[in-house]
Amino acid sequence: MLTLHATAETSVLVDGEHVKALGPYEELAAAHPDARVRRWPGILTPGLLNPYGPEILEHTYHPDPREADTYGTVPIGGERAREIFRADPSRLGASARRGVQRLFAHGTVALAGELRAKPVIEVAQRSGLVFAARPDGLPGPVSLSPKPLVLLPGLAVGRPARFAVFDVADRAELVARGAGTCVATVIGGRLVYRGR
Repeated sequence: MLTLHATAETSVLVDGEHVKALGPYEELAAAHPDARVRRWPGILTPGLLNPYGPEILEHTYHPDPREADTYGTVPIGGERAREIFRADPSRLGASARRGVQRLFAHGTVALAGELRAKPVIEVAQRSGLVFAARPDGLPGPVSLSPKPLVLLPGLAVGRPARFAVFDVADRAELVARGAGTCVATVIGGRLVYRGR
């Protein structure tokens, strides 16, 4: 099924897992009237690389909402996370799944850093995230919205449909406000995160 993801700036026509066409909404909609249309506010980008894959997925505990009374609702790092994983190693895979969802909510489509824990590797591979080399100089502290943001290379026809949409006016505003402005993330043609 064809899906047309449209913003005021540009649009992407997705066929299965790949980009079929790029261009203005009016042109793509006229050429493909049978396409399902998803309209988004803001800008559409190739998606982000988060250089902190192991730190976010293996060294941070992402609490289940049902555990809010015990662990709160924000990610837990450091020795507290290690204690949680030592007490119950089965929590690692479930935490990684929730961590991947947090990454998607920040427009992340690629990870860097070497994952070592088998449950985490399996979660990351099943999610469709791609793996890349770490940048030479890592930006600031570990974050779901690291600074500077690392955008992947531009979208192209025939390549995998892997992108994100941010509710900002332009890239300068995206840099200023960060990846928390994400409203949609698409990986392999699938909408894996929708903010509204």
